[in-house]
Amino acid sequence: MEHGHHPQPASAADRSSEAQRATWVSVAVNLVMTLVQIVIGWLAHSQSLVAHGVHSFSDLLSDFLVIYASRQSAHPADQLHPYGHARVETAATLVLGASLTLIGGGILWQSGLRLQHIEVLVPVELSALWVAVATVISKEVLYRYLIKVAERLRSQLMIANALHTRADAASALVVVVGIGGALLGWTFLDLLAAAIMGFMILRMGAELAWGAIKELIDTGLDEVQVEAIRQSLLATPGVIDLHELRTRRMAHQALVDAHVQVNSWISVSEGHRIAESARARVLREHPEVLDVLVHIDPEDDLDPDVAVFRLPGRDKVLIELKPLLADLPEPEKVVLHYLNGGIEVEVFLDHVFFENGDALRRAELMVAERLKSHPTIRRVSLNCGFAPK
Repeated sequence: MEHGHHPQPASAADRSSEAQRATWVSVAVNLVMTLVQIVIGWLAHSQSLVAHGVHSFSDLLSDFLVIYASRQSAHPADQLHPYGHARVETAATLVLGASLTLIGGGILWQSGLRLQHIEVLVPVELSALWVAVATVISKEVLYRYLIKVAERLRSQLMIANALHTRADAASALVVVVGIGGALLGWTFLDLLAAAIMGFMILRMGAELAWGAIKELIDTGLDEVQVEAIRQSLLATPGVIDLHELRTRRMAHQALVDAHVQVNSWISVSEGHRIAESARARVLREHPEVLDVLVHIDPEDDLDPDVAVFRLPGRDKVLIELKPLLADLPEPEKVVLHYLNGGIEVEVFLDHVFFENGDALRRAELMVAERLKSHPTIRRVSLNCGFAPK
């Protein structure tokens, strides 16, 4: 079967459970490393290790944000949040990014101030180096675990948290170099490492915050994803053309809406079926899409010259039809077609009124002659026989 090529995405409850399990692992690692780095950094007189301990504390804050956001985003849609609660992840990512920006800026500022008075610095002790090396190893192992879970769940917030952990490992490597240099006699390298780490934290925070802001202002999917969705819609039987395809991100998912063009003369119910088929096709072939809104068009309505809102409504058209159908019986049914900037009308009459085909043709010629001066009704077709209600 066609949908066999696409594994079913995990439910919101399963996603939440797995995200929280992975995040609690991160909490445990970061809690231990925070305490060890701050205590040993203070005792061993390493400013960079203390600064990295503060960074590990920011990891703890991000972990708790992930736990909160994953619980909230797992809640089903309700009256106040008809599209679900996935944007909670986005808001949490913004908070995380902003906090990292502030923390990184603070570390960078403090390191710069201390570098101006390196003559009063106390020498760094060897224990700080061993803790820094242990930090690099533990953070890299934690990153590899978190990124696998994040990619499986397609969670932007968890990916952000994993990348944060990788940045922490990289910055811990800088701390190793700084402490090593300080132990060899270049005391200023410890503070320089702290300053570099502060800049890295600031940059990472700014990137996360900017990504969340772009999502909150409804930034769309990339061109490759949009084109793939376009091809899925065009491949739906009954779809003639497509325009106004729009997408917007919502955490790990996306919302799509599109105008699809169908045959102008099909029934409303057939057009509805084509729309539902197109929607189902996109949801089946693109698991990252949460929902699709399909608008059916009988023609390309991007041309303002054919905009149907300029044409009269049904009540007014029926009034204008009366003189055109004078001397003919009351129609059993009237079908209006708003096409190409004008109106085409199908009129169904009782077959008893027409003795033969010649009578029908004479009536059509009579209506056509009266129609020549009408500004909006372009054609009236007369039909005799049963007209379904």
